[in-house]
Amino acid sequence: MNLPNLITFGRLFSVPVILWLILDGSMLAAFWVFFVSALSDAVDGIIAKYFDAETVFGAFLDPIADKALLVSVFLMLGHQGYIEAWLVIMVVFRDLVIIGGALLFQTVTQSLTMQPLAISKVNTFVQLVFAVIVLWVEAYGLDGGAAIGAIGYIVAVTTLWSGTAYVITWSHRATVIEDTGNPGEPK
Repeated sequence: MNLPNLITFGRLFSVPVILWLILDGSMLAAFWVFFVSALSDAVDGIIAKYFDAETVFGAFLDPIADKALLVSVFLMLGHQGYIEAWLVIMVVFRDLVIIGGALLFQTVTQSLTMQPLAISKVNTFVQLVFAVIVLWVEAYGLDGGAAIGAIGYIVAVTTLWSGTAYVITWSHRATVIEDTGNPGEPK
């Protein structure tokens, strides 16, 4: 077990703590634990890349930790009334489509590799920033109405763009495999 994977596990195990803190109304603590967890997403990637510590296990674990963190926090913030229900539904639905698509792709092709799309990385970043801002506003009793609304629409756009890009990418790859029998060579 290398350091980037340990950091990723830390992010994954922070999820129930953050959810409990939000449910308990301890928004300041929830903000700081989430903030550190969000930073850990960048830190584990930087360490893995620059210290030649990338692993196949880590390539699968990192997006699982991201999805667990973001989906859980979005659901909890929506449940508590801090963010709009339509946005929660959009974020959760996109992740369900991606997870379902990945499972289907693996089942059909037996060739799933974890290669996040650039827009997916942007979407994850925007969602993390949005959740940090919502928690910050609630933790410190600030008025973030306009900013939260504007960033919420940015989250919606990147979420829709990312989900659509995955569906198109996997559909194309599956068609290539079906036509040629080879995941890397179009017909």
